[in-house]
Amino acid sequence: MIITKKALSRRTILRGIGTAIALPLLDSMVPALSAFSKSQAAPVRLGVVYQPNGVVMDNWTPSAEGSGFEFTPTLKPLERFRDRTVVLSGLNSKPEIMPSNLPVGFHSRASTRFLTDIQPKPTEGSALAAGISMDQFAANELGHHTQLASLELALESPDSGGSGDPGFSKVYCDTISWRSSTTPLPMENNPRAVFERLFGDSGTTDPNARLARLNQERSILDSLSESVARLEGGLGANDRSKLSEYLDAVRDLERRIQQAEEHNSEELPRIDRPAGIPASFAEHTQLMYDLYLLAYQCDLTRVVTFMIGHEFSGQTYPQIGVPDAHHAISHHQGDPVRLAKLAKIDAYNVSMFANFVERMRSTPDGDGSLLDHSIIVYGAGMSDGNVHEPRNLPILLIGGGSGQLKGGRHIRFDADTPLANLHLTLLHKLGISSSKIGDSSGELRQLSI
Repeated sequence: MIITKKALSRRTILRGIGTAIALPLLDSMVPALSAFSKSQAAPVRLGVVYQPNGVVMDNWTPSAEGSGFEFTPTLKPLERFRDRTVVLSGLNSKPEIMPSNLPVGFHSRASTRFLTDIQPKPTEGSALAAGISMDQFAANELGHHTQLASLELALESPDSGGSGDPGFSKVYCDTISWRSSTTPLPMENNPRAVFERLFGDSGTTDPNARLARLNQERSILDSLSESVARLEGGLGANDRSKLSEYLDAVRDLERRIQQAEEHNSEELPRIDRPAGIPASFAEHTQLMYDLYLLAYQCDLTRVVTFMIGHEFSGQTYPQIGVPDAHHAISHHQGDPVRLAKLAKIDAYNVSMFANFVERMRSTPDGDGSLLDHSIIVYGAGMSDGNVHEPRNLPILLIGGGSGQLKGGRHIRFDADTPLANLHLTLLHKLGISSSKIGDSSGELRQLSI
């Protein structure tokens, strides 16, 4: 048999003046041999989205188990993705009992243990200690195939909010990703900084210098015009369409970020709001989710973590009629009015996530979509924020995992099942050999297909 189809390298990039950007998976990158494996054609991605301060569990947890469950008010925006959704109940992140003379650090524990399954060491200085987070176990392996081993995103800066738990560094509340037991990874909340990390950096972090460069230089895509034209000449109609949609998305992000910078530089004090961060929470959230998706689409990384807010977050939500600070209202003390407001926040955050999932589902990737080839964990490090409950955490999985994840289920685990067992199971689904992480005791066999 003679095979004449020519294949572009999966690592083909476009180069312009001091600029290079990766491409999404095109048909021309898939070899013509029918034996080519799905894992090569469309790699599995791992994502994590973290919500702080717990949730209203009565509005989160489905009453029925198995495939016949009904979506609760909080999870209702995800109902259209039933076939790609697994709701998990009963997982716990309860650490060993701490000596009575040491602080507990409820919020520090919630965020730090969410992916490390290790109790953070009490310290108000720089002597931090936790454990390697699950996403970084994945990044250490999957990062060999991509430009970035992982990407850490957030909506809040480390400077916002209070000082953290008594006896604990605030760093514990500001990240969920740990490269080593002593090295937390900072979460980037500035869309411009994320964009430049993905598609090219000006070499400076000074906001004034960035604004001057944006006003004087051509856009990233303008500098790539000749390279784009050469590549398009050798592509089929389907690939030209995919490339055009991808480049349109990059240009749209570039335009929106520049508009946000210009708006903020004119109307907001620079000291309070860095350039590149929209004044609107909704716009900021959508920008970060769009960058999240583009990082997957062009295979710049296969591991992304995203904090909707850090623990102790004081984010307000006047756009949905909740002007109260998130952390303060999470201590609802059973007040029905406060619980109703908190449930609004939960549902709003899930609805923003659902918009991102819709984009994932509508973005082609190999023989399916980005959603088909991803596993995304959405959840919180505590259930009832009022009492900082570390048991029965609100956790769900979205995506197909390239055929390794069966959706449309609500699975309830035994009360003492460690969250770490989920992490161990997901690492194995990603092809990463690991016998233990944190306080894991084995795989979650219910997730096997």
